[in-house]
Amino acid sequence: MSDVPDLGRAVSMALDRASGTAEIRTVDGVVYRTPLGAAPFQGTSRLVRTEFLPRLGVLQATTDVGDAVEYDVPVHDGHAHATGGRPVVYLDQNHWSALSDALHSGGKPAPPEDQEAALRLADLARRRRIVLPASGGHLFETGKRFDAERRYRLGLTIAQLSRGWQMRDPVQVRRDELHDMFRRRDGDGTGLRTTPVFTLAPDVMFGAWRDALPTEPQQIDQDGALPPDARALSRALISATVSIDVLLDAERTPPGQNTGWADANQRFSDWLDGEQRDAQQKRNCVDAFLLSDLQRDVAEKAFAAGSTPEQMGAWVLAGFGRGLSGLRSAGVYREAVQQRHLNVGTTWRPNDLTDLVYLSCAVAYADVVVCERQMAAVFRQASRRTAATAGTHSRLRSAVREVESVLAGG
Repeated sequence: MSDVPDLGRAVSMALDRASGTAEIRTVDGVVYRTPLGAAPFQGTSRLVRTEFLPRLGVLQATTDVGDAVEYDVPVHDGHAHATGGRPVVYLDQNHWSALSDALHSGGKPAPPEDQEAALRLADLARRRRIVLPASGGHLFETGKRFDAERRYRLGLTIAQLSRGWQMRDPVQVRRDELHDMFRRRDGDGTGLRTTPVFTLAPDVMFGAWRDALPTEPQQIDQDGALPPDARALSRALISATVSIDVLLDAERTPPGQNTGWADANQRFSDWLDGEQRDAQQKRNCVDAFLLSDLQRDVAEKAFAAGSTPEQMGAWVLAGFGRGLSGLRSAGVYREAVQQRHLNVGTTWRPNDLTDLVYLSCAVAYADVVVCERQMAAVFRQASRRTAATAGTHSRLRSAVREVESVLAGG
């Protein structure tokens, strides 16, 4: 028996935490085992085994209580964005919680019609009739929950039903939209960066702008021994494993520092409420405030696109708000911020930033979005003023009706 397996004949490749080994099983039933070097899992990890089935393009993970998670893994780059025409349904965190409560005992009781809708949505996801993507916002919100058991159930629900589908970092999406707009406006329209927002591609939940760059393929295989497809697959497997591990980790994630964003918006809203101006003048004020909030994104992406300071300045002076309105995610974000500030007596909370950023991207690119009632009203109004076509709902039952209509071709 050869000491080195032929990976082309592999039917499974696994990391087994209990035995501390990596395993490769070939088509003829031979199993190759080698001790793991550095432990691939932290002590708080709930994973005990991961196994990749290359012929199915599936990564299977097993937890310490026997729960199973399957992620679809793009064996080739072309598979990463292939939804197969399935509608993309983006759930805000509270509706992921509703799904978790419906699927697991001990959850919060819900009206029968909401329970039925949650189970129907979960069934459609399991049968791969729809795509239920996870996002970086979901990871953050799940990790900071206090109740360890409910946190695990929620993370398990997101992992099992998303199957590895993710929404690209919405701030990165917005920055790419800005870059491409400047390239088309001030350049020759080449070198565009916009890529599919809902994808199986690795390392997209958190964009490079966060200064926490994901591991690059050349760092995975520094000596260049692997062909490009193998390096890409290795990166995809690492990304998928990390995503599942983070969702299920036993250790609670700290909530993070208060950035002061909500306080700044509250002060501006309170000031605007007291101004004797007409609606358009107030909208112009909000645009000016929004420009101060997005100035880094605008400046960096204009520079990266090759725009001169004079060209960027002319774009701002010609109407910053109108410039944003032509962009899908950034346009929805602008309109949602406008609605919030123009609504007299608005109260701003720190979590509003997460909602506005993630939901604006989802409303711009998904087919159906489900969020809490107040934000649903904001984004329905924003959709009427932009080209966004996603159906926005505050109840799972109405969202499921729309999904059923889309699946039926209605």
